Amino acid sequence: MIPSILPTYNRAPLTFVKGEGSWLVEADGRRFLDMAAGIAVMSLGHGHPAVVSALCNQAENLWHTSNLYQIEGQQTLADKLVAHTFADTVFFTNSGTESCELAVKMARKYFHARGEDRTEIIAFNGSFHGRSSAGIAAAGSAKMTEGFGPLLPGFTHLDIGDHDGLRAAITDKTCAVIVEPVLGEGGIIPVPEQCLKGLRDLCDATGTLLILDEVQCGVGRTGKLFAHEWSGISPDIMMIAKGIGSGFPLGCVLATENAASGMSAGTHGSTYGGNPLGCAVGNAVMDIIAQSDFLDDVERKGTLLKSLLDDLVAKHSAVFELARGAGLMAGLKCRLPVGDVLSASYAQELLVVPAGDNTLRLLPALTVTDTELKDAVVRLDRAAASLSA
Repeated sequence: MIPSILPTYNRAPLTFVKGEGSWLVEADGRRFLDMAAGIAVMSLGHGHPAVVSALCNQAENLWHTSNLYQIEGQQTLADKLVAHTFADTVFFTNSGTESCELAVKMARKYFHARGEDRTEIIAFNGSFHGRSSAGIAAAGSAKMTEGFGPLLPGFTHLDIGDHDGLRAAITDKTCAVIVEPVLGEGGIIPVPEQCLKGLRDLCDATGTLLILDEVQCGVGRTGKLFAHEWSGISPDIMMIAKGIGSGFPLGCVLATENAASGMSAGTHGSTYGGNPLGCAVGNAVMDIIAQSDFLDDVERKGTLLKSLLDDLVAKHSAVFELARGAGLMAGLKCRLPVGDVLSASYAQELLVVPAGDNTLRLLPALTVTDTELKDAVVRLDRAAASLSA
């Protein structure tokens, strides 16, 4: 008999009942150090007072009206995002998957509105853009797409760094290139800054739109508000979610006025997108994370974490191959099966996340302390030792 919850997740036998900063309390009372943060979602940690206050205050006044009316908090949050980014306009969603759907629609509609037959999109192997029809078509991997055909057409897949292939793939039918500045599910693989710069130049030269997926790597995670800022480029369209809501379902698509010019009234919508609850939280998150001193501290802690992980790899070279990442978005490429390392970490009451390329992800809250980062690596040390015994 099928269980009452559709069994699409391979869940760990853990049930958490309370969260406090970088800690989760299991039903049996054990305290787990959370270096997963709900898969890069809990940007300000569990129970952050500013976020809790914003949500509770809003809940006492107004939950939902729909986008048939003006929403005060939505306008405030949009203004903040525009002020801090390349964007001229924002559309609010509930998730990264929904943001991907709109980004694809926006790019295709842009050229349709101009009378140009450009619908094809170039994406990259190892990417992840959500689990909708557009998202899995953009990722293209058999793991994501098998059994869900026919797939949404119009996607070409290349390897990151295949510059000759990329130049050859862009034709007069290409409308956009979509890329994660740091591949998340693909194994915490940063795209080199020179590659992003070259991609921006190529898109400019061919009139192609550049879509950046910063659902996982954005909202302060790398030590800049958005990861593409390290390369000095700007996209035409950007997808975000996860950290902007710090646990509350919230996503956005940010765009230039030009890229969004095809999206007139009635071309897209969302019943819940940008609701008062989500925007109250998003405003509280932005007020904290967009501060330069906060981002500088994330960068500093990212440097500390990378140093600790490099030492861990050197000590346990039979378990780990290398450490990589950006800021507080770290990956340990494993020599042993990542599932074994994950289980050993759970035994040390440490929460981490598996990813592609046999990689273990550390995605702590951006508010994590130095002591907690050191504690996490001590627990990984014990986990690795247990596997080497």
